[in-house]
Amino acid sequence: MNIVDSVHALLFVASEPVDLRQLAQSLGASEGQVELALDVLQRNLNREGPIELVRIAGGYQLCTRREFTDLIANFLRPQRNRLSRSLLEVLAIVAYRQPITVGEIDRIRGVQSDYSVRSLVDRRLIHEVGRKPAPGRPVLYGTTAAFLHQFHLDSLEELPPVERGGSLLDVVLGEGAEARLPMDDLVS
Repeated sequence: MNIVDSVHALLFVASEPVDLRQLAQSLGASEGQVELALDVLQRNLNREGPIELVRIAGGYQLCTRREFTDLIANFLRPQRNRLSRSLLEVLAIVAYRQPITVGEIDRIRGVQSDYSVRSLVDRRLIHEVGRKPAPGRPVLYGTTAAFLHQFHLDSLEELPPVERGGSLLDVVLGEGAEARLPMDDLVS
């Protein structure tokens, strides 16, 4: 068994990104050896096929190439669970302003967000990251590794930049999206 095939096998069965240290420990190899194996695997996968090696959330994962997105989406359509505009809105607020309380989200949106926050917690896209040192000690929320994975981000620094006067949904959904929430409320 060579190390490249071993790395490939481990990444194939992993349901989440695997970091370099974990791969090295599992293989009884140095991180340098694993990095070289990842480079070889990357080159091998780049030659052909629908799978690519992607760095996500501080780890590595095998994913299908973007050109197969529509094919896979159609295949999985009955199982797909899309996020509503309100969920995307709350998720974007949390991503850009974390750590943040439900009350702060409500003030930015102008409507109650309890249901949306609970739904995003249930979907494991956001989670409790602490308590605010204020009366009542409200829960602070932040994004999860699952959020990074879902949106193919290695870290929060890869979020699109926010510009004053823009629209939150333009950032989340792309140009021309109907939005009620101005970006000025998000930009500090």
